[in-house]
Amino acid sequence: MGLYKYIKKTNKKKPKEYSELIKKRLIEWRKESTPLKIENPTNVASARRLGYKAKHGFILIRIRIERGQKQRPSIRHGRRSAHFRQRLVLKKSYQWIAEERAAKKYPNLEVLNSYKIGKDGVHFWYEVILVDPNHPEIKSDKNISWIRLNKHKGRVYRGLTSAGKKSRSLRGKGKGFEKSRPSLGAHSYRAK
Repeated sequence: MGLYKYIKKTNKKKPKEYSELIKKRLIEWRKESTPLKIENPTNVASARRLGYKAKHGFILIRIRIERGQKQRPSIRHGRRSAHFRQRLVLKKSYQWIAEERAAKKYPNLEVLNSYKIGKDGVHFWYEVILVDPNHPEIKSDKNISWIRLNKHKGRVYRGLTSAGKKSRSLRGKGKGFEKSRPSLGAHSYRAK
């Protein structure tokens, strides 16, 4: 069994010591600013599985997202619309929102992927893998150099990351999924 399989097994079992470690981490993370650039991934197995490499050009961001529905800003003046709701239905996952916020903070980088690292009653924490498409090491790496092409610019805003595709229900095939292609909007969101 390889090293990453052991790490994955440990994360799944969650022994008492591991749970205590996570609690300590969450206490620290609550005090930190967000988004925060970090040196090493919290979950090495997940980061490697999603394409992270410990080389120049790869940047990791820890981001905190508030749980709960998106509240609309209160009405300052004027009449409310007939279809007004206090809560806005985003039709997006927390993970996709986290990726978008990371991309907004670092506009010269592209989002490769992300993964969840923790949650409590109020927040979710994600680590987002960002790539610098203009870095010489990224240009010379044949496995990741595809990200410098123009068609991959702003991929997170177009729902082309893994979290975005899942949120747009593009993972499945067969009966019921014919309504999710070419897009949910083309079929009045019947697939969701």
